Amino acid sequence: MAPGAQQQRFADYLHRLAQAAGHQDRATPLRLYCTGLLLPGERKSVEPMAARLAPDKVRQTHQSLHHVVADAPWEDEDLLEVVRQYALSAMQKRGPVEAWIVDDTGLVKKGKHSVGVTRQYCGQVGKQENCRIAVSLSLSTAQTSLPIAWRLYLPEVWVDDRKRRKATGVPEAIGFQTKSEIALDQIRTAVERGIPPAPVLADAAYGNDSKFREAIRALGLLYVLGVQSSMSVWKPGSGPLPKPAWKGTGRPPKLLRRDRHHAPLSAKELAFSLPPRAWRTVTWREGTRQPLRSRFAAIRVRPAHRDYWRSQPHAEEWLLIEWPRAEAEPTKYWLSTLPANTKLHDLVRLAKQRWIIERDYQELKQELGLGHYEGRGWRGFHHHATLCIAAYGFLVAERSRFSPSARGGQVELPAPQAPPHFRPRGAPRARRAA
Repeated sequence: MAPGAQQQRFADYLHRLAQAAGHQDRATPLRLYCTGLLLPGERKSVEPMAARLAPDKVRQTHQSLHHVVADAPWEDEDLLEVVRQYALSAMQKRGPVEAWIVDDTGLVKKGKHSVGVTRQYCGQVGKQENCRIAVSLSLSTAQTSLPIAWRLYLPEVWVDDRKRRKATGVPEAIGFQTKSEIALDQIRTAVERGIPPAPVLADAAYGNDSKFREAIRALGLLYVLGVQSSMSVWKPGSGPLPKPAWKGTGRPPKLLRRDRHHAPLSAKELAFSLPPRAWRTVTWREGTRQPLRSRFAAIRVRPAHRDYWRSQPHAEEWLLIEWPRAEAEPTKYWLSTLPANTKLHDLVRLAKQRWIIERDYQELKQELGLGHYEGRGWRGFHHHATLCIAAYGFLVAERSRFSPSARGGQVELPAPQAPPHFRPRGAPRARRAA
């Protein structure tokens, strides 16, 4: 039987990926790996996928898949560029790129020998946990989004541990970088590659970093970034005191000033000082059950962070504040460099656009096995994530062009039945009959 149209598109897509992998011997295992990620199955680590893909030669297929993901020296960035070009061309047929979204995700992991694992805050479980964290940059249209960059955050305890670095193959060039620094590298690369520019979105873990905000402005990009309620700002229409007049003796004064009678206040204090007319109810999108709406205020302010070390005040920005009626105080704050004539609805809609990548992470983890890789090495961790994103990129393109319901496990990819008594390592044992 001739392959269906979707199978043919998938074959053409895999051919592009194989070319980016740079060696003909990698083409077949790479194709099998991406196919295995898209097939039904609870576990997407190497051994279960080998059993589903080739039940009559599991060991040989296992070795081939393991080599292409754990050992083969292809470049993740080259494959991700193919994924981006393929999926983005389909995404843009339904609308332009509206945002570049920075985020990080935690992957819970037992033990201490897998690369990057340490006890740290993990958003997946909402507390301190033994996990590793990766930083990503995604592109988003109004309807869909796709990760285009992915990098492991290597904690300082790992950076300085030469024994663990060697055991897990961490490249010598990898030193300590904060999550914000990793994200900025990803953004700079996106700018260099000519990706359609759009406002950068991120939560307060990034937005509170003044160097991160300044670097985005220096790249010529706009932003809508979450900030904490303690962020210091000047009241609308005010700013730091000007430099005092020079009297002709000593060095001319260069720095801005403040004193106890003229000082900035926190974003939270400013929010409480706003009159009732400053707050408006805004609906930003349709939810699964009802429209999503809340109460917001947006005012033009100057950030005040350490401006006493500056000779010029910070430029005015939007301070967007969300204060739901049922809450005793505001719940979220954003700083934004969107133009001064931006309407409140547009400001809110873009600030809330970050929600879209939650769907990406959910599907990547639950259906495509993003967190299922069992190896410990740097290369394998990144290769597995790249191939998960590649499989997801095909789904994104299919949804954008043809089938909005395309999901992992539902694509038209034939696969033989796994051996009836096959049990991958680590699977729970069935209870014996009484």
